[in-house]
Amino acid sequence: MKIIQEKAPEKKEVKAEKPAQAEIVQETTIKTTKPLSRQGITSGFSINSFLNKEEKEVKEETVAVKTESLPKNHFTETDLQMEWNLMLKQLQKRSSFIFNAVKAFKLVKSGENTIKVLYPSDSAKVEFDKIAGEFFNHFKTKVHNHSIEVDYQRDFDSLKIEVVTKRKIFEKFIEKNPVLKDLDDLMKFDLT
Repeated sequence: MKIIQEKAPEKKEVKAEKPAQAEIVQETTIKTTKPLSRQGITSGFSINSFLNKEEKEVKEETVAVKTESLPKNHFTETDLQMEWNLMLKQLQKRSSFIFNAVKAFKLVKSGENTIKVLYPSDSAKVEFDKIAGEFFNHFKTKVHNHSIEVDYQRDFDSLKIEVVTKRKIFEKFIEKNPVLKDLDDLMKFDLT
């Protein structure tokens, strides 16, 4: 005989939730001397001050050096080229960017106290201007001639860029080996 015991259903306790006690919150106010929000950033330019601006005289002080008392010795084209090559060697070690920009410059003595600077492009001239003062001051003291004038001229021939095509390359090879011309006549190469 089997006795089956049935479990009596468990009684769930139902508890009435008690309302939570109200927490006491103290509010405190703190007064600050600075505003809490970010202030807008103002620019240094004011339209009102620009409109009311008085023109101020700008005094430029120029220092006049009398070249009459400075030496005016003779210098040769060789002196100029030696100093320019020396400057290029120093630039190659110091700043390769400026060196690459100014290595195509040509300096030529055109008069007794005049140096003609032939430059290939305006952007290269800007790089040359960075070192021109240093170079010419050094050169003037080296040759003891402080009345040297510099004349800048754009040299369009030095910037000439030749477009090399396959035909031109083949023609250069023909100059070295004329048998290639016979081969071209026989095979009719397409060198376009």
